[in-house]
Formats: sequence, structure tokens, C-alpha cells
Amino acid sequence: MNVSETTVLITGAGGLLGRCLAERLRRTGAEVAELSHGELDITQEAEVQRRIESISPAFVINCAAATDVDRCETEQDWAYAVNESGPRFLARACGRAGAQFVHISTDYVFDGEKEGFYTQDDVPNPAGVYAQSKLAGEHAVLAETNGRCYIIRSSWIFGEGGKNFGSKVIGYARSGAKVKGVIDQVSIPTYAPDLAARIEVILERGAHGLYHATNTGPATWFDFARLALDLAGMTGVEIEPVKRADLNQAAPRPRNSAMRCLLSEHLGLKPLRSWREALEEFVRKKLI
Repeated sequence: MNVSETTVLITGAGGLLGRCLAERLRRTGAEVAELSHGELDITQEAEVQRRIESISPAFVINCAAATDVDRCETEQDWAYAVNESGPRFLARACGRAGAQFVHISTDYVFDGEKEGFYTQDDVPNPAGVYAQSKLAGEHAVLAETNGRCYIIRSSWIFGEGGKNFGSKVIGYARSGAKVKGVIDQVSIPTYAPDLAARIEVILERGAHGLYHATNTGPATWFDFARLALDLAGMTGVEIEPVKRADLNQAAPRPRNSAMRCLLSEHLGLKPLRSWREALEEFVRKKLI
């Protein structure tokens, strides 16, 4: 299907990826309906059904999620409402409306004990409520759609306006705050505009399935922070190397969650560029 000739509804459109997707798809000519959390609470099934019926999109891309990993540990009902029930309601409404459903998931569904790259052949084993609720959301979507959907796992998403460490590390350093970089957690930083572009390609191909969509090249947060500050001309700023356990966070994080996408390889999709190259573009735009 030519996405540029359709209407696309994005939920969670106020977030980093939602904004990038809206900008990307609108440039291709698609009609984009953006609903932030304040405009659509995906945990309210009747409202979800009503909005999808009224907009009548060809695609619904769900970027809404409870992503505060530590808050999820103490507010489990909230985590499951947003990360499991919400995607179920969206997928169900899409089925009734004849819309294609795209759900964004996470590398955290893996426990991190594997060496090397996780693929779709690896069985998820999430640790912590956030990860467990996200995997439950995947299962709910698959059940509602009989597998006729797109589930896209990504990792360490960063970009302009993001609320995460990757997006804000330069700002932290500029403010004079002490910058700490975790040295014992590995994944792949993923630039939101690159992820948005890959999602567009996936939808154009029309092959339902489970995708791992990231930039290339594993890294630690220390690696990421050091390169970001160096690119910003802040080579003299020290970064304190810390272990994840030193931060005393409520939720566990996988030690290694770097992913590789077997389905993309099967479809002949080229790997996304390295996170280092993407970070260079991000920093250059940020400095401008």
C-alpha cells in the first residue's frame, strides 16, 4: 500500500517518535492525524473505538506507552493499562474499522543474559514490570489481529525534544550537572528520525510481522555520552563511569539488549546507519 495516499493516525503523538513519524509521513503526502495522550487516552476502549471510527485511518501507529521504567515498578496497574490494555483496545478497534495496526515495542522484553545480538528467534524473558507489560502488549496485539499487524521493537531512542538521557546529555553537561555514563549496559542507540524512516519503509512493503528496528553498532551509555560531548566540542567535560547497580534504580535493566532483525534481512532491507553517524547529525542540528 502506498502510505502517502492514505490517512495515518498516530497515538502518543506528543512523544519523540510520534512527532518524527508525523513529520516524516506528512512530507510524503500522507494525511496525518495526531493524537497526544491528552487528546486520546488509549486505556478507554469506548473512546478509542469512537476516535478510530471518526477518523477512518488506513493505518494506526501506536507510539503511546508507559515508558517511565521505574514508575512502572510501583504503579503496576498504570503500566499494564497503558502497555497492555491500550494496545489491545487499539488493535480491536482497527480490526472493526479495517485499519492496519502498528505497535511500537522495546528491547527490554529480553532479559539481557545473551551474548551478541537478540533476534526474533530468541524467546523474550522480561525482567521488571515495564518490560513484562510491554511483552503483554505484544501478545494482546497478536491475539486481536491474528498476527496481521506490525510490531516494531526498538532501543534507546534519542532525538531532539526527547526526555531520555541520550537526548539530554549535552544539556546536562552545559548546565554544569555532573554527567554519569553507565558502562555495564549494552544496547543500540536509535535516532528517532531514522526509526521513523524505517517504519515508513516497512509499511510500504506491507509485510506483517515482528521487526527489530535500530541503528547499528552496540554501545554503552558511557560510549554514547562521550561521543556526544566530543562532537559538541565539550571534550574537556568529564563523564563519571558508573555501573547500573550504583544508581539504585527501582527497575532492572537488561545487561545486553542489542538486536538484529531477521525479517528485515529476509525482505532485503539495508541496515540503518551506525548510531555514531546518526549521533553526529543529531549534535550538528542541535548546535545549529
